Amino acid sequence: MDKYFPALLASLLLANVPSALASSQAELSVSGVITPKACTPGLAEGGTIDHGKVTVRDLNQDRDTLLPRNTLHLNVRCEGSTLFAMTTIDNRHGTSVIPNHHGLGTTPNDEKLGSVSLSLSNPMADTMAVRTIVSLDGGTTWTPGTQLGHLNLLAVAAMDNPTQPMAVTIFEADIVLYTRIARADGLTLTDEVLVDGHTTLEMRYL
Repeated sequence: MDKYFPALLASLLLANVPSALASSQAELSVSGVITPKACTPGLAEGGTIDHGKVTVRDLNQDRDTLLPRNTLHLNVRCEGSTLFAMTTIDNRHGTSVIPNHHGLGTTPNDEKLGSVSLSLSNPMADTMAVRTIVSLDGGTTWTPGTQLGHLNLLAVAAMDNPTQPMAVTIFEADIVLYTRIARADGLTLTDEVLVDGHTTLEMRYL
């Protein structure tokens, strides 16, 4: 079962059963999920990237236009040494021009505006240099990689062991964002169109 942001879930069910002769009974069921040591992620600048206004004349007609690269600092702090991975939820799912990237929304004519990809650089864990590894099969196997996306898991590993996630207490890295706008000859841009990417960073405990 996947474990997400720290939460304590509990439910209580009291069910009264109709009387049978002179007897009566009640059923009590208590259930819940207790997460492991909690980790809290944080992003610089409130996690917001603003490319400002991009004019139509600055867009390539016959190929994607790459916007300036941006970087956001990421820090993850755990209550104790914790084995975790990260993934994303693309809140503009179905609007990306590249399947494993994140969408930017659509034009009023339902044309995909482009995509943004995320990768991690300069990873540090507990004051030590580390590397990042990715899994495409839910954490069964791991290989070196930097992409943070909705189709893979990304975890922390020791420099000399790129196939096994390691538990850490404090993790820091830079998230590098590469934003592209789809070729202009496939977009209806007679009016202003909002570039509206939105992604959720999700922690999973391993």
